[in-house]
Amino acid sequence: MESGDDLRGLRLAVLAPISWPAPPPGYGPWEQIASNIAEGMAARGLDVTLFATGNSVTRAKLLSVVPVGLNEDPGLDGEVYSALHTARLFERAADFDLLHNNFDWKPLTYGLATTAPPLVTTIHGFSRPPILAAYYAGAARSFYCSISDADRDPGLDYLATTYNGVDPHSFTFVDRPGDYLVFLGRFHPEKGTHLAIEIAKRAGMRLKIAAIPQDSAYFEEQVAPHIDGERIQFLGAVERDARDELLGGALALVHMTTRPERFGLTMIEAMACGTPVLGARMGSIPEIVLDGVTGFLCDSVNDAVARIPDLSKLDRHGCRQRVESTFSLERMIDRYLEAYRKALHLKTPPPPSPEKLAARAVDYWDRPMGFTEIPPKPRSLSSSG
Repeated sequence: MESGDDLRGLRLAVLAPISWPAPPPGYGPWEQIASNIAEGMAARGLDVTLFATGNSVTRAKLLSVVPVGLNEDPGLDGEVYSALHTARLFERAADFDLLHNNFDWKPLTYGLATTAPPLVTTIHGFSRPPILAAYYAGAARSFYCSISDADRDPGLDYLATTYNGVDPHSFTFVDRPGDYLVFLGRFHPEKGTHLAIEIAKRAGMRLKIAAIPQDSAYFEEQVAPHIDGERIQFLGAVERDARDELLGGALALVHMTTRPERFGLTMIEAMACGTPVLGARMGSIPEIVLDGVTGFLCDSVNDAVARIPDLSKLDRHGCRQRVESTFSLERMIDRYLEAYRKALHLKTPPPPSPEKLAARAVDYWDRPMGFTEIPPKPRSLSSSG
């Protein structure tokens, strides 16, 4: 483990998203990782300032322009506060030795107007193809870290792959398999709630769904009609201890996405509890789930249903050990410390190679992995996976 002694006292600014506080009470993966970075770096002796909502809790110094998360108060204007939040960071930029952006592409536009200090941006996922223009422009100013090898754009250079990490000790390990499946996340076609429902029904298993709303039409058409309170249960947004209990008590987490996953924080949270994953064989999932060890990689609904009888045979200790060895908070901090050292040494990103420039000339919509979405069949469940 890298101690970080050589960076002790480094003045680090961590820019978190502001949809939720850091850490969030339940859903909020970007906020959770920004919080984990701030806490982990402070524990290693760095002088950390976290730019987050006013109701965030951190051992670092906290600076905020918005009192609560944007999703916690519908009266807050997201565009206004997002701009003010980012502006506050760059207003204070000279007070820091390094800036770490976890707030997507908009801070890159501010960063282009400044030259110091070095800027590192974690790309937590490309939401839609046109934002690549901002990342290409920002590459002249910001170093980039990907959260998986799969979630990389061919037109960008990356400083490192810095897998997300959690503190395993914050999750309760359960050594016995449960008797239900669980879906955890948000309601959107790309997250595959409809596929989790079909898998559970065909396997004769209970499914507990804990998710926040995002795509209301999708929920009303493809999820709500199947909720009966018995076989298919909707628990709402499950937070803190209830979330831990839900994951630990499950036979498996179902993560059958229809778009290649960028990382999938819920998978390592489940594995930290000892719960294996039924996951789609695409995107980052093969990097996280060891097939036949910490879950099963599936190519279709049929494949996933066939794997269910084997889930109870998996060693739940192996799931926990996978998180401890590869996806712990400490391993994530090690990776970021190494990325920080590189950024501080280089100071500014090198110019893109001719190959990277050529890749940028390819139409955004032709990206084979980042933006391939397999939508569900209209008003029905897809059995193809």
